[in-house]
Amino acid sequence: MRRKRSPTHPAARQPRQGRRVADESRGKLAEIAGCPRCEASYRDGRWTWKPAPAGAYEQVCPACERIAQHYPAGVLRIEGRSTRAQRGDWIGLVENVEEREREEHPLKRVMSIEEEPRAVVVETTDARLAADLGRALHRAYGGRLELPPTTSDVENLARVRWIVDS
Repeated sequence: MRRKRSPTHPAARQPRQGRRVADESRGKLAEIAGCPRCEASYRDGRWTWKPAPAGAYEQVCPACERIAQHYPAGVLRIEGRSTRAQRGDWIGLVENVEEREREEHPLKRVMSIEEEPRAVVVETTDARLAADLGRALHRAYGGRLELPPTTSDVENLARVRWIVDS
C-alpha cells in the first residue's frame, strides 16, 4: 500500500518529477491514421501493421513517441554472473519474444538493450512487454523473477528484474 504525503509536507502540493500526464486535449484519433515513422496504421480503435490507405491522416504512434522522447514504459534488468555466450542467448530470447509480440501488437517494442558490466538493461515501450520478457527468461533459464507490485495504471514505469542464480 502506498503512503500518502502529509498535507503539511513542502512537496505535497508539487507534482512528482518524471511523471508524464496524459494529454486529454488530443481526443480520439481520426478513424484511419498512419504513422510516418514505422508505417503502422490506426483503424477500428487500435494500431495494426496493415498499411494505411493513400491520403490517410498522419499521426505518430505512441510507441514512436516514446522512442523519440526516450520515455520507456518498462525496464527489464537482467542481473547475475554470466559469460558472453549466456548473455547472447538471453538477448536472443528477448529479441525473439519481442518480434513475436510486435507482429500482433505494433506498440510493444524494445527501445534499447544495453550491456553493463554485471547486468543487461532492456527498455520497452510497453510495461507488459517487460514483464513478458522476464517471464520468458524465467521459464527458459530458471533464476529469480521480481515483477512490479503495481500495475502500469498506478506507476508510469514497470521495473522487472530477472536474477540469475549462480
